[in-house]
Amino acid sequence: MPSPFAKWRAARLHQQAMDLSGDGRDDDALRLYEQVLSLDPTRSTTLYNMGLVHKYRRNWESSLFYNMKAHELAPGDEAARWNLAIAATALHRWDLARATWRKCGIQLDGGDGPIEMNLGMTPVRLNPDDKGEVVWATRIDPVRARIANIPFPESGFRAHDVVLHDGAPVGTRNRDGREYPVFNVLELFARSRLSTYVATVHAASVTRIEEATRIAALRDILIEDWTGSVRIICRACSEGTPHEDHRPDQTSDWTTERRVGISASSQTQVEELLAELRHEALIDVVQFSMALQA
Repeated sequence: MPSPFAKWRAARLHQQAMDLSGDGRDDDALRLYEQVLSLDPTRSTTLYNMGLVHKYRRNWESSLFYNMKAHELAPGDEAARWNLAIAATALHRWDLARATWRKCGIQLDGGDGPIEMNLGMTPVRLNPDDKGEVVWATRIDPVRARIANIPFPESGFRAHDVVLHDGAPVGTRNRDGREYPVFNVLELFARSRLSTYVATVHAASVTRIEEATRIAALRDILIEDWTGSVRIICRACSEGTPHEDHRPDQTSDWTTERRVGISASSQTQVEELLAELRHEALIDVVQFSMALQA
């Protein structure tokens, strides 16, 4: 067991390491955390913090190692359990992930292998350290979700991509009168087979866009009217609750020129769909191109 002086010294160094990490000096923080552990190997909070740094660096083996050690020393620490399960999921360690989720009190379907459930819709934030686009997704386990929207191609993500997201919410979004927590995406987990196409179209009314969306769905193609569905909001609102100035204006006039995203497995599919929509006089296509290939 470490002496009282070693514990005191370790606590001081631990705080200094946290300050360094807060200033963005994670390498220095990790070196100091190692010194902490040499003085007091029983400090589970130090092990947890090291696992946290490695989680955000996507160093999953290291994150798993330190969170496992933290969990062994402090099995009641829920944050360490969650980060252990996240790392196990990232590494496809399904037996460990399932066992850890059960320790968190989460009931899972199936006995082994990948978790594939329907836990409802959730908003997730793509590229949280950059522009932070928020899209809706279907949660398939506590920290994985399948994207339901068509993200902007600049994000690098596609409709139906499966993403690994963090367990701590950052902000909320409202849907049908209900507030949902937003989870930051850590990384792409499984890539979709759908490519993203971008089109500029003319549509006389929202009804025609809705009919075009319905026809596309019959062909297993997704259409999203970005002109109507996307809002640009400040970072403070994105990571909190959007204030009134950033809520959708339901009374705004209709703009006939629309920028739409299209998600499909092939360009031929999209060309045939657009030809049908033109034939039905639902939309007039001004410009069309592939933006992100599967």
